Order: sequence, then structure tokens, then C-alpha cells
Amino acid sequence: MDEMKTWETRKGITFLKRIGIKPGHTVVDFGCRVGHYSIPAAMLVGPDGKVYAIDKDRDVLDELEEKASASGLTNLTTVETAGEADLLLPDIPVDVFLLYDVLHLIEKDSRLTLYSRIREALDAGAILSVYPKHIATDSPSYNFKDLNMADVKHEVEGAGFVFEAKVCGTISHDDSLVKGCTLNFRKK
Repeated sequence: MDEMKTWETRKGITFLKRIGIKPGHTVVDFGCRVGHYSIPAAMLVGPDGKVYAIDKDRDVLDELEEKASASGLTNLTTVETAGEADLLLPDIPVDVFLLYDVLHLIEKDSRLTLYSRIREALDAGAILSVYPKHIATDSPSYNFKDLNMADVKHEVEGAGFVFEAKVCGTISHDDSLVKGCTLNFRKK
């Protein structure tokens, strides 16, 4: 079994449990790409849960749909979005919202709009989990190249979230596994 298949079927499930995803939860994976988090999330939440995988690239969503079907997952729905702050969610309670390795691609004003829309979608006590890849100390790139982990934490807190925990370990980045940390927040 290759590294990413093992991640999606075992190690990713373990990691997502650590950030707080539970059976029955509704999870949104924004900027999901081919589903390296969506697939294990759908397996973890089980038939009573739901995963919405959101991306603006129809090709990656098609690939994700094929993987979900091959895995027998019927609780995963892909959603094509027009752009970074375009957040169209069903009117349902969301328990966990994932922003993994996507924020560096979004300009600050659009990130603030996105945080606001996420805050509206989350129920009290829900988790916003952020993987701030490409910050100044971790392959700096695009809109995060001059930010550090504390800057990202402060930005999200300023949007009405309370920091809860930093969860570190082996994590998926693109199509490989790396050491990384996520930041978990709760809605104020």
C-alpha cells in the first residue's frame, strides 16, 4: 500500500481524531484538492456523518469523487466553488471546518472574508482547524511568506475565534507526508 493510501485509510483517520473529528460529525474540507483529508474524514465520521469537500478545480473534484466511490463512501459531497472567499454551504450545522494548506494562496482581505463566512457556518463549540503551510519558517510562499505561526494564530483570533490547541505530527502535504502542525480554534 503506498504512502498516501495508508494516510487516507489509517494514519489520516488517526490524525483527524486528534484534531477532534468524531463519528457523526459534519466536516467541511475547504481547498480539498484530491481529498487527502476528505477521504479519511468521511471514513471517520461514518454513515451518520457528512463531509463536504470544496475546491475550485473541477478536475481534482472529479478525482476525489472517483476515489470516494471506489472506497464505498456515500457520505462525501464535492462542491465546486468560484474562488477563495466564495463559500456556498448547505444550511446545516458544521462541526469541524478544515483550512489545510490553502490559506497561503488567499490574499489577506479575502482570508478575513472567508473567516467571517466560516464563523457564520459554524455552530457554537465547532472547530476551525488550520494547517498554515508555507509560512516564513516552512517553505515560505505566496501570501504567507512573511508570516509565522503566531501571525496566523493572531489573524484567525482577530476574526472571532479562540485558540484551543496546536496539534503536531505527520501530516499530508500535496501528495506526500511531512511533519507539520495544525492550529485548532473554536468559535467565540
